Amino acid sequence: MMRESDYVPGLENVIASETSISYLDVENEQIIIRGYDLMELARQAGYLEVAGLLLDGSLPGVDEKEALEERLKAEYGMNDAIYRLLALLPKDANMMDVLRTGISSLSSYDPELDDRSREANRRKAVRLLAKVPQLCANGYRIVTGHEPLAPRADLPYSAGFLYLLTGREPSELEARLFDQSLIAYSEHEMPNSTFAARVIASTHSDVYGALSGGVASLKGTLHGGANEAVMDMLLEAETEAGMETLVRSKLAAKERIMGFGHRVYMKKPDPRALLMKEALAELSAERGDDRLLRMCVVGETIVASEKKLFPNLDYYAAPVYHLLGIPTPLFTPVFFAARTAGLCAHVMEQHENNRLFRPRVRYTGPRGLRVGRGAEREADPNGGNEQENG
Repeated sequence: MMRESDYVPGLENVIASETSISYLDVENEQIIIRGYDLMELARQAGYLEVAGLLLDGSLPGVDEKEALEERLKAEYGMNDAIYRLLALLPKDANMMDVLRTGISSLSSYDPELDDRSREANRRKAVRLLAKVPQLCANGYRIVTGHEPLAPRADLPYSAGFLYLLTGREPSELEARLFDQSLIAYSEHEMPNSTFAARVIASTHSDVYGALSGGVASLKGTLHGGANEAVMDMLLEAETEAGMETLVRSKLAAKERIMGFGHRVYMKKPDPRALLMKEALAELSAERGDDRLLRMCVVGETIVASEKKLFPNLDYYAAPVYHLLGIPTPLFTPVFFAARTAGLCAHVMEQHENNRLFRPRVRYTGPRGLRVGRGAEREADPNGGNEQENG
């Protein structure tokens, strides 16, 4: 039994689960996904191959990858009632709330909702991989007064997702860099949203409920939203000089610089940030404008010098998404869409080897209080005697 002296605020470094899905090897600056280095996967494989690896435990071959993509595209159809429901939301709704509503509503139309077998959960994961990108992109279109776009089965999965987000067919470079970003976001061991999903799944709740909880977790600004905040900072700064002034003023005011620091990456850099920094350089060269890259380097240099903090994935993913034409309110929903594969893998693993999460607490409240007159006598003995004699 856990002792009160074992209490760890925020469960920092507490081992909460055994998993064969992923591991953050901070000392060796590696993110391990089913035995593979995530950075090697991002450079040598595609998102759907990584999704297959996460769901099935092995990297799919060409035929298996094509079969997965065909199955995904067969699940592209969206019930019109879901879009009608999203149309009822206010125009200023937070896009993570829109996404959460959409994912929750999907559950009512899944005939295998309460089947927790591995086979059924995998089929549900494929349905989610097919539909979550549509909920991200078309949810935004609907609440901003536009008609939803139909998914394009003639485009590869990631290119089709980017098409839904921007309304135009991406170039080969844009599709490749966006695919890399999805891989970078696809899985990251046990962040708050994954833990929330596993806690929910441990009750034998369904995968849609678990992922709805994951969206709610990722909406919180201490977990998700950093990529959007980074873009807001870059747009506010406008120039390299403006970036230096803004970052130094935030540091002087002891404000948090979004896109820096991480609960796990304290003394080592986030390898995903380097991947997106390279992507930003490549995209900037193609655009003939490296202003955002130079601004980011200024911020990175100052924070490293003053705070000894490294940029995380969000810091460089934000300007990449901006240059790709993705609306800023969709940065975090895109993060979640990419993470869908990892979250589904965790729910499947939890269901297959389950134990209900039920931790204890360190109690810090009062004891020995009494109800009614007794409590008053204890608090004020004289007052209690007067009541008794009265």
